[in-house]
Amino acid sequence: MANLIEFKLFAPYNKEVELIGSFSDWQSIQMKKDDQGYFRTKVELEDGVYQYKFRVRSRSWFVEPDQWIDIVDPYATDVIDDADQKGVVRIKDGDIIVDTYVWKHDDKPLPADHELVIYEMHVADFSGGEDDPYARGKYKHVIEKLDYLCELGINAIELMPVKEYPGEYSWGYNPRYFFATESSYGTTEGLKQLIDECHARGIRIIMDGIYNHSEASCPLTQIDHDYWYHHSPKDPDNNWGPEFNYEHYDENLDVKPAWKFIGEVVRFWIEEYHIDGIRYDAAKQIANYDFMHWIVQETKKVAGSKPFYNIAEHIPDTPTLTNLDGPMDGCWHDSFFHAMMPHLCGDRFDLEELKNVIDGKRQGYMGTTNIVNYIGNHDHRRLMLELADRNIFDEAAFKRVKLGYAILMTAIGVPMIWMGEEFGDYHPKEINPNKIDWTLLKNDSNKGLFEYVKGLVNLRKQNHALYTTNIDFFHENPETQVLAYTRWNDEGSRIVVVANFSDNFLAGYEVPNFPANGNWHEWTMNYDVENSHDNLITDLAEYEAKVFVWQ
Repeated sequence: MANLIEFKLFAPYNKEVELIGSFSDWQSIQMKKDDQGYFRTKVELEDGVYQYKFRVRSRSWFVEPDQWIDIVDPYATDVIDDADQKGVVRIKDGDIIVDTYVWKHDDKPLPADHELVIYEMHVADFSGGEDDPYARGKYKHVIEKLDYLCELGINAIELMPVKEYPGEYSWGYNPRYFFATESSYGTTEGLKQLIDECHARGIRIIMDGIYNHSEASCPLTQIDHDYWYHHSPKDPDNNWGPEFNYEHYDENLDVKPAWKFIGEVVRFWIEEYHIDGIRYDAAKQIANYDFMHWIVQETKKVAGSKPFYNIAEHIPDTPTLTNLDGPMDGCWHDSFFHAMMPHLCGDRFDLEELKNVIDGKRQGYMGTTNIVNYIGNHDHRRLMLELADRNIFDEAAFKRVKLGYAILMTAIGVPMIWMGEEFGDYHPKEINPNKIDWTLLKNDSNKGLFEYVKGLVNLRKQNHALYTTNIDFFHENPETQVLAYTRWNDEGSRIVVVANFSDNFLAGYEVPNFPANGNWHEWTMNYDVENSHDNLITDLAEYEAKVFVWQ
């Protein structure tokens, strides 16, 4: 049975729009504009799958005036990404649907923001590996590795962008279609199943959102470029495509076009894909706190009672983004990375710099969820490569990486791991297919690093002293390059970290002013120690952290 299906396109200042599709043998169907700026038409269609496009008289400055151009629906939820691009529409029971996926695990409790340990992942390069004979990199292959991630203990995955981009391989920071998922990773059902399977295991999904810019051939650029975008880049040195103009206000329709579009994008992803947070790429370039306040409120409204975490990537990081009057819940703590890297590589030792990033309050950050700490992410070279550049290999390199993780998991803030670094992957940063080398886990030292990180992740989830902003740097020694701090909560949990940032083995090192006398358990090597007279004596290997847990 056929039903009347409405097609519409928001193009308020364009003169004419036509619909063409497989259902009309690609012949034009006239569309009529309403007083809200939408061109509309209805087509009688039976249930099924159809292809379609819009033909628009463009208002963009780079084409002839009123030139006819064919575009994909900017709201298409599925796109055939070939030379002759087309949107795909699915009709079931007389309605337009995305797919027929049935969610199974929406009732599972998910961790709160302050409990998160995030794992940043690029779908294409996460699955498969060096000894994998199959070209992989799909949602279903991530599902195959969820047991591995559960063993590691992470409880949030931050997916690098999965919106449809041109071609078969990209990091995804060039989105062309904001409502469609990247077809090379699998179907919309495949993505939903991945998110559902994560929820079943208590893992939240944070989606990388690109709202500063789009890819140059995004349909909005073709309809009426300057209605949604700045005419030219505000910051030509940091330009990745046409930039959304969050200042532009259309008085006739009482609408801010870029706000309207990105608001619809964000609401769609929360409703349709049940995501649990967004990382806002290039927030410094977005540069509009009013918009950010509004979009964060929109996410909370749509997410309802479930936790939703909004994280800005603002380089360099700034506390104004996240504090009481700041728009975001948290931000990437890039200064943490830039302080830790030279200290782990032995380039310098600066106690104040270390203390500032371990305790974000010293930089003006208010709470534990205001900052996301990392010693690696997709934008930076892997620590193993930085160490190799300084001729630091093998056991010496693994020691330093472990020291980095000991600080990362015990610093104030939410920790994040860049995929593969938990076992010492060494791949260079490049924008070509670049699989993680899973065969490394067969090596004792790589497996040992994995076990070490897993232990610290579990400590973080068990010991709620690490969920607070309480920290006291009770011992610092610039000569020996040793720093010690304690974290605690009001329920009696307490942790002490003693870190040696030098190349010297410090035998029988005395740590004065130790926070409490009595029984402590050293977490990373699993032994008990008793201290008295407010002092602790311990051996500290070069580039080693001891993590003591109050018994």
